[in-house]
Amino acid sequence: MAKKRKRRTKKRLLKLNLWLWVSSILIIAIGATFWSQTLIYDKQQPQSQDAVRQQKIDWINQLAPYARQMQEKYGVIASISIAQAILESDWHTSTLATQYNNLYGIKADANQKSVVLPTQEFENGQWVTIQGRFAAYDTWQASMKSHAKLLYHGTSWNTAQYQHVLKARDYKSAAQALTQDGYATDPMYAKKLIAIIQEWQLSRFDIPQK
Repeated sequence: MAKKRKRRTKKRLLKLNLWLWVSSILIIAIGATFWSQTLIYDKQQPQSQDAVRQQKIDWINQLAPYARQMQEKYGVIASISIAQAILESDWHTSTLATQYNNLYGIKADANQKSVVLPTQEFENGQWVTIQGRFAAYDTWQASMKSHAKLLYHGTSWNTAQYQHVLKARDYKSAAQALTQDGYATDPMYAKKLIAIIQEWQLSRFDIPQK
C-alpha cells in the first residue's frame, strides 16, 4: 500500500509540476506579446505624428502657388489666405471643406449653389450654434478665388468693407484688419491666424509689398 501511495504522490507531483510549467510558459508568452505590441505602438506613434505633419505640409504647398496668384491679382496676402483656409476648414477636415470645397466658411449669395450646415458664431460674449447657408464650390481653387474677390470687392452692402485688409502691409496687420472689418466674430481670430502663420512659416509665400 505504501508503494502505491508513493506512486500516486509522484504522479500528482508530476501533474502539478507540468501544470506549473505550462502556466509559466503561457504567462511568459502573454507578457512577451503585450510588451512587443507596446513597443510596436510606441514606435509607430512618432511615425504617425510625422505622417500627419507631412500631410499638412503637403496641403500648404498645394495651396501656396494659387494663394500667391490671388495676392498678385487681388492684393490678399498669401499667408493670410492660406492661414484662413487652415483655420476655417480645420486643416481641410470640415464637412464644408471636404464635401463642398468651401475652405473659408463663405456664406452663399442669392441664387448661388449652397448648403445649410450648423456653425458657431460669437454673439453677446458667448458662442452660439446657428444654421448657416454656405456657398458650395466645384473646386478648392474656386473657393480661394471667391475669398480673394470677397475681400477685394467687399460685400453687396459695403464695397469697402475689407479696405483695411487690402491696405495692410504685412500679415499681422492684415490679420487684425480682418477682425476690424468684420470678417469673423471670434475675438481671438487675429491671434489664431498669426499663430498659424508663424508656426508653419507661411510668410515665406508672401509676395513683398511694393
